[in-house]
Amino acid sequence: MPKAFDAANPPFDRLTPHEVETLRAALDIVYFRPDEPVIDQGSPSQALFVVIKGTIEERDGADLLALLGPKDTFDSRALLHGKSGHAFVARDEALCYSAARHTVLDLIQSNPRFAAFFYGDIARKLDEFVRDQDEQRHGSVMRARISELFLHPAAFVDADDTVETAGRKMQEINSNALFVRDGHRTGIITGMNLSKAVVLRRQSIQTSVRDLAHFDLVTLRPDDFVSSALVLMTKLNKRRIAIRDDERLVGILEDIDVLGFLAGSAQVIAGRIERAASQDELAAAARQTANQVRTLRRQGIDVELIGEIVSDLNQRLLSRLFDLVAPADIRTGGCLMVMGSEGRGEQTARTDQDNGLILSGAVEEVTLNAFRAAFSGALSNFGFPPCPGHVMVSNPAWSKPLPDYITDIRSWLTLPDDTAHMNVAILFDARCVAGNAALLSEAKTTLIEMARGEQAFLAHFARATDLFTTPIGLFKNLITSAGNGDAIDLKKGGLFPIVHGVRSLALEHGLMETATDKRISRLRDMGVLHAEFARELHQAFNFILMLRLDGQLAESAGATGTLVRPSSLSSMERDLLRDAFYVVKRFREFIRHHFNLGVF
Repeated sequence: MPKAFDAANPPFDRLTPHEVETLRAALDIVYFRPDEPVIDQGSPSQALFVVIKGTIEERDGADLLALLGPKDTFDSRALLHGKSGHAFVARDEALCYSAARHTVLDLIQSNPRFAAFFYGDIARKLDEFVRDQDEQRHGSVMRARISELFLHPAAFVDADDTVETAGRKMQEINSNALFVRDGHRTGIITGMNLSKAVVLRRQSIQTSVRDLAHFDLVTLRPDDFVSSALVLMTKLNKRRIAIRDDERLVGILEDIDVLGFLAGSAQVIAGRIERAASQDELAAAARQTANQVRTLRRQGIDVELIGEIVSDLNQRLLSRLFDLVAPADIRTGGCLMVMGSEGRGEQTARTDQDNGLILSGAVEEVTLNAFRAAFSGALSNFGFPPCPGHVMVSNPAWSKPLPDYITDIRSWLTLPDDTAHMNVAILFDARCVAGNAALLSEAKTTLIEMARGEQAFLAHFARATDLFTTPIGLFKNLITSAGNGDAIDLKKGGLFPIVHGVRSLALEHGLMETATDKRISRLRDMGVLHAEFARELHQAFNFILMLRLDGQLAESAGATGTLVRPSSLSSMERDLLRDAFYVVKRFREFIRHHFNLGVF
């Protein structure tokens, strides 16, 4: 009985301990000489093989399709469907585990999660993988640290200060609780304490807060677990806990924020954005939005939904900022738009600013310049760095009247170059977040109508799909770059080809949707993409997005998270990444054929 068999290697990690022992008891170890057939093409297979040592070639006639090495499994197709579509031949001396067909089929029958591995298409495997990850994350929210939650500011009043003073202080900082200093002791007072004193007990607003405060503070540290806060609140019947960093009080944690964090506090953040009366309050909400991504991911929320939630919060943030800093003529006669991944609703981690302004008519230059500086400057203060390409409101090229944009569109299509193609992509992905959405709709309609039937332009536009190679080799091996520290660039190798290829098809067919997944769905419904391939493309896109998001959350501040080292992934993740890149490769071939890119 091969005790050395690695049951942690997918798909065997999905088996129960009892099922693992059943499998181990049925395993044999078989030896193959160089060039010895393991499974003949078109022949049935009576076993499932796992490579221990050596290399197995997967062949389709004379064509070499893949090289299988240690821990690789084959051939599930022959096992389930009665015969193998490909031949498997030992390239050199090889040792393999062999599990009898009837044993594997029994395990497939009794364990749906194990069975999912043997599904033939990437979409179903990815669905199952996501469900597995959700189960693994269940409960991990309670292991979050208090530092990840929103804390109310640590503001102080003296014990001799009046109820009126405390009330005004709470209003100034938009908080419902203050610390009270009384000699060597520190307490806390809340808005409810003040209300009860004045309304129910009819005390004067000149009453000192000393007799209204509670001096039985319960404290925790920022690196304590959220679960500790919840236990203390429940056990001691406390709605607030003071957060102390060494001897310094740094904030107040309220029960509503703990519960909001556990349940997903997007709606709480949205409310704070809507109520924000200053840029400082918006800045605090912006910081919470960034933290919310980590919370949502820990809760196992799908990366597609995370993008929608973050985009909605950012839209609210920009819209509220627009209301605060834009003069009336710009608010009523302008359209504030976001572009890039923000426009497509696929932004998960904060990056640089990608925004612009379309005006219905001319605005006085002094007024417009003041708005440009105020808006982009505020976003920088919120933690959104300037766009390296200057695609932002502060750039006059992206904040001007609609007729000027129409002139630009005509120029981009008449005299196209790389910059023109990039500008078309930027505007086509744009989404209105505040103001008059009809202005952007008219600009995009003009772009679509001018591009309609312009096959030469569309083909040149689509060529960018081939800017970066897909990091997968002839034998479905992942290709890393020494220049990237033996890592793979997920954005260049996977995300960009899908986004731009789908964008090219969407522009050709005049689609107004901006999100990549919605464009894929429309293209499927129109028959441009085969239904099954559209499903695989959608799932591959989401899987690569998920890996990038996990990288972004793991990286230090300022890193992109787009680089991933295959050695840091699980066997299942590497296998699925190979499948996802294979889908990308097939999609790029489809784009080449569709737009006849071979003539360039």
